[in-house]
Amino acid sequence: MSVMPVAVGLGAADNRHMGNNMSRLEQIVAELPEAVRVDVAQWDGHPTFRVRGKNFVFSDVEATRLTVKLTVDEAEAVVATEPGAEPAGYGLGRHGWIALDVADADEPRWEQLREWIRTSYTLVAPKRLAEQVLDEEPLPTQGDQS
Repeated sequence: MSVMPVAVGLGAADNRHMGNNMSRLEQIVAELPEAVRVDVAQWDGHPTFRVRGKNFVFSDVEATRLTVKLTVDEAEAVVATEPGAEPAGYGLGRHGWIALDVADADEPRWEQLREWIRTSYTLVAPKRLAEQVLDEEPLPTQGDQS
């Protein structure tokens, strides 16, 4: 598989002011230890975001459609309640992967996406890296409504 690693992070042209979905996604991923963007040539350059070679986000080129991993229970709840959410294809859905339409995501939606992206990261990252993220900001437990 031919892949092209791309640096993720905020550079001189501060991505926070660009306003497009890919910039927002890269800004969230830049918070995560050892996370990298890898554009996959066989998928027409579609980006994936990985930690130590393991995918935690799949995206289309414009980041209007994202796929993330959640716990199976949370994935089922999101698919049942969120417009534009469905189990991911290729059999990944049964393992907690969901595909999300985020073309028109507003600020509250991006706050929720940030939580799901961080959850996805912690589910696939090595334990030491996942703990760094979990120690920064506790993610709500399944029953937590706050």
